[in-house]
Amino acid sequence: MTSATFRLRNTAVLSISAVEAPLVLTSAEIDDRLAPTYRRTRLRPGLLQKLAGVHERRWWPTDVSFADAAAMAGAKALAEAGVHADQVGILINTSVSRSHLEPSTAVAIHHQLGLRPHAISFDVVNACLGFLTAIHLAGTMIDSGQLQYALIVAGEGSRQTQERTLERLAGDDATAADIREHFATLTLGSGAAAIVLGPADDRPEGHRVVGGVTKAATEHHDLCVGDLQQMRTDIRALSKAGVALAVGLWEDAKPEFSWADASRFVAHQTSVAHVREVARGIGVDRDRFPLSLPSFGNMGPVSVPFTLAREADALHSGDQVVLLGIGSGLNASFVELTW
Repeated sequence: MTSATFRLRNTAVLSISAVEAPLVLTSAEIDDRLAPTYRRTRLRPGLLQKLAGVHERRWWPTDVSFADAAAMAGAKALAEAGVHADQVGILINTSVSRSHLEPSTAVAIHHQLGLRPHAISFDVVNACLGFLTAIHLAGTMIDSGQLQYALIVAGEGSRQTQERTLERLAGDDATAADIREHFATLTLGSGAAAIVLGPADDRPEGHRVVGGVTKAATEHHDLCVGDLQQMRTDIRALSKAGVALAVGLWEDAKPEFSWADASRFVAHQTSVAHVREVARGIGVDRDRFPLSLPSFGNMGPVSVPFTLAREADALHSGDQVVLLGIGSGLNASFVELTW
């Protein structure tokens, strides 16, 4: 395993926004669709609520693309930050969901938002911690003076993957092993989020990005593999390895950062049990981990910024906030903000 530390001197969060997908799919509805398979395989309904803590998730309408969702969040974040599209120096799209391999999804978002031709745009795909990776990259560029404002976006959609998975699992040949392997797919959710970063010395009202740490455990790269057709996951092995990586990274960070008394820990959320295990492993009260998972599902890289946006009104000036990203691969990244 390897770890790395970074610190930023002059980068601040100027706004953070969340956009909810409008269509609700409850776990009870999924149980109804899979009832014949459950009976045939002698599995009990209700596992999505009991094991994962997911009661419902959202879908986008079929005419809303991943780029559309990310652009909606981006426009909202720019308006809230008081930053005009012409001022954006870089756009980073961190969505896992993508309609095609080429070109980047970022170029469609760049076009929708009307960014200037000289604004850099590209995708950063790093599973569920891509948003935190982008904060690191964009913050480094702001600190170096290469640009003034950065826009980071993510738009995730689980509809297509879940519809196809439900079709397969409802088939007469679906087994209990199939349901277990694709269980995590049914916990996914749709949503969008965006953040605007800028120079702290010019925008003292912003929330400082202090720095963070990263660590890899890539020997576990095959535990969760997915595309728009399906996602297969070894849930137990992934959860165990993910918690171990998070706890190890927490220990690595101690010489450089003091986070035990932070006001909030905004974590990527695959299940309520997983968040509880991470909290226990690092010795922090679970009550300091705000949750979006029960009502919105696992939204991949959207989860951390989406949860932070929903929690923002409850934060006070000077609060220490730690963002915790753990992504398939495995990679982990923790980032500190001063509110």
